[in-house]
Amino acid sequence: MLVSLFRLCLIGLMCTVGLAGLQAQTVIYAGKLIDGVSDSVREQVTLVIQDGKISRVDQGYTSFKKADRVINLRDYTVLPGLIDLHTHLDGELHEKAYQERFSMNPADVALRSTVYAKGTLQAGFTTVRDLGDTDNVTISLRNAIAKGWVEGPRIFTAAKSLATTGGHADPSNGVNAELQGDPGPKEGVVNSPADARKAVRQRYKDGADLIKITATGGVLSLAKSGQNPQFTMEELEAIVAAANDYGFHVAAHAHGTEGIKRAVKAGVRTIEHGTYLDEEAMNLMKAKGTWLVPTLMAGETVLEMGKKEGALPPVVAKKAVVVGQYMLDNFNRAVKAGVPIAFGTDCGVSPHGRNAREFVLMVNNGMKPMQAIKAATSVAAEVLQQEDLGVLAEGKIADVVAVKGDPLADIGILQKVAFVMKEGVVYREDSK
Repeated sequence: MLVSLFRLCLIGLMCTVGLAGLQAQTVIYAGKLIDGVSDSVREQVTLVIQDGKISRVDQGYTSFKKADRVINLRDYTVLPGLIDLHTHLDGELHEKAYQERFSMNPADVALRSTVYAKGTLQAGFTTVRDLGDTDNVTISLRNAIAKGWVEGPRIFTAAKSLATTGGHADPSNGVNAELQGDPGPKEGVVNSPADARKAVRQRYKDGADLIKITATGGVLSLAKSGQNPQFTMEELEAIVAAANDYGFHVAAHAHGTEGIKRAVKAGVRTIEHGTYLDEEAMNLMKAKGTWLVPTLMAGETVLEMGKKEGALPPVVAKKAVVVGQYMLDNFNRAVKAGVPIAFGTDCGVSPHGRNAREFVLMVNNGMKPMQAIKAATSVAAEVLQQEDLGVLAEGKIADVVAVKGDPLADIGILQKVAFVMKEGVVYREDSK
């Protein structure tokens, strides 16, 4: 009899705990809702959040007696957590940035990166793709955020970028001969198809999520050209083939036209910057389904700094003024041509936490507001192959942000995010 009573009590306790778990939910009342997929805006919507996911999306304000928490955003526009496909959380450009690699230890860089990560999350960006760091800092940062040690966005990182000798991501550029050494695949320097395969495999060993290559010269490297092609087709094809073997996609920094075309033909998923896209390159990207990640903020930032005496090294400033302006001018052509476009800022060149400035530049240069929002939600999620992100719908991860006002009427209000939830946890609530 006592055993039977014990069993009944145990079963009752388990049922009670189970029901309590089912009842553990957060309710959000959204005045307006942009779901990341539809072109229409819904009004008076209830989101029910449970176990880090959206369990229900109801039309109207549904009443819940036992909700753990009710969040009133009836005066706000609610959107999916924003996604930035091009960040560098390990640093930030300023007048003394070039000196830091000689004065800062990896631990210094890592600790500072937590500040940049928190600022990015507070700005409403719940997911980022980090495209190139030093000392694998963003691998450790990604893991620390996932474990709850520090606050920040969900990170998909390329870790150290791949370059050729003297190329845009060669870590020995601008260093005196005594310190240069001869960096190879482990350090991200590739000079043959064999090197390319080894470099990709090293990133897999390090724990990266994807591969980043510098297919052309760049603005901020201490090298003469900002646009020359820097990989052979054989090297590019070896990188993409090895990346495919290891479940990686490839993002290609590319300013110059020839380098863009080679990278697209080789099968990269995204072209970063795409400054000198011509008609042939645009048609090639459309045919291949390759996304352009325009990073207009980077163009704006380097243009301004390039005009300021002493803000950048002379060899960099000269490139910055030309390339920066062209990045802004050429984006409109890509929009009109129908090139697939996804959202990315290159923050780290521009200040972290100001990522939403990119929306303003995109809209000012020819993109419709809803198109820009989708580029940072469902489209960016598609690039990442993360179908649970970038959309507010039943069963999706509960990444939710809100702004007061209508971003379709004034895209600039996305720079004033008032509410941030990542995976069901609230990190910002100005309206409380």
